[in-house]
Formats: sequence, structure tokens, C-alpha cells
Amino acid sequence: MKNRSLLKSFQFAFQGLKAAFVGEKNFRIHCMAVVLVVICGAVLGISTEKWVLLVLTIAFVLVCELFNTVAETLVDMITQEYSPQAKKAKDLAAGAVLLSAITAVLVGAFIFIEPALAWLKTIFGM
Repeated sequence: MKNRSLLKSFQFAFQGLKAAFVGEKNFRIHCMAVVLVVICGAVLGISTEKWVLLVLTIAFVLVCELFNTVAETLVDMITQEYSPQAKKAKDLAAGAVLLSAITAVLVGAFIFIEPALAWLKTIFGM
């Protein structure tokens, strides 16, 4: 095990996030969704508890996306030929991302429906 500084470890971690953002289209798409969600949360003035749920849900999706990228990279390192096991590994990782994204949409719906309806009522005087 290498003995490296905490600062160096953080640098490697940020390099990994940068690599994901620059090299992975789906990671960038999720990041754009994060920006929209944060804007909506700010505009609607959601509670601290709802912010906590959003942050956890956002992290869940982004972590799944990062692990999906890791799985795809490792599988591609191991074999360039078609393999049913390689396909299964990639499909499972992609399934985890899909499940996390569906979960995020549901959590977002539960968080935003009530404040969005209240906001619409004030806008349109209902």
C-alpha cells in the first residue's frame, strides 16, 4: 500500500471526477439534471429536510454512474472480444444507474409536487 498524503488522495479523486465529466456523456447529463434540480429547489424554497433527501439522491445517482464507468473500463481492459460475462457485467452496472435514476425521479416527484403546486397557485391566483 502506498503512503501518500491526504492532499494527493484528494487530487486523485478530483482527477477522477474531472475524467468522468469530460469523458462520459451520461455523467454530464446527470450533472445538468443536478443543476436544474438545485435551481428548482432554490426557486421553490424547499425545506432543509428535503434538501438533505435531494443531496443524498443526487449523490446516489452520480456514484452509480461513476461505478458504471469503472465497470465498463475494467471490462474493456480485460477483453476486447465479445463475451457473455463481459456483457452481463456492463448490463448490470448500467441497470444500477437506471434504477438509481428512476429512484431519483420518484424522490424528486415526492419532493417537488407540493411546493410546485403551491407556487402555481400563487402565480395564477388559484
